Amino acid sequence: MIQDLAQALQTSSFGAFARGSAYPYANLVHLLGLVMLVGGIGLLDLRMTGLFRSLPLQAVSRVLTPFAVAGLILMVPSGFTMFAADAVPLSRSDTFRWKLSLIALALANAAVFRVLWRRHVEGVDPNLPTAARLMAGVSIVLWLWIAALGRLIAYA
Repeated sequence: MIQDLAQALQTSSFGAFARGSAYPYANLVHLLGLVMLVGGIGLLDLRMTGLFRSLPLQAVSRVLTPFAVAGLILMVPSGFTMFAADAVPLSRSDTFRWKLSLIALALANAAVFRVLWRRHVEGVDPNLPTAARLMAGVSIVLWLWIAALGRLIAYA
């Protein structure tokens, strides 16, 4: 089923477009999105783990979260475009499947973090519990691992 969908996407006119002139631009947009996402969320996560304590958490979150979200928004269509260019081999790639699984885990971690610790980040209670700091540390590790897997796909 997944192989059939991957084959249909890869052989579609969109797949041909993706393999042609769109691929280098999709790659550049994906890289820009990655820098925005990991840069924004990475610095925010570092602040939440306890670094840069002189910077108010609420202000850091208010400034960096939109950049991280914008980066993610850029990465989704650009990643889909790059996938369409080579969908069949990618759908069989363990590295690619690990990347997708870790993206799901990182997004779930972010959603749970927001639900559990929002009042701390918004300044009502500026002292983050140890569990929140650990979740921020996990976030950093996950996004860096995802970025590394993205680069390793070409070699797997």
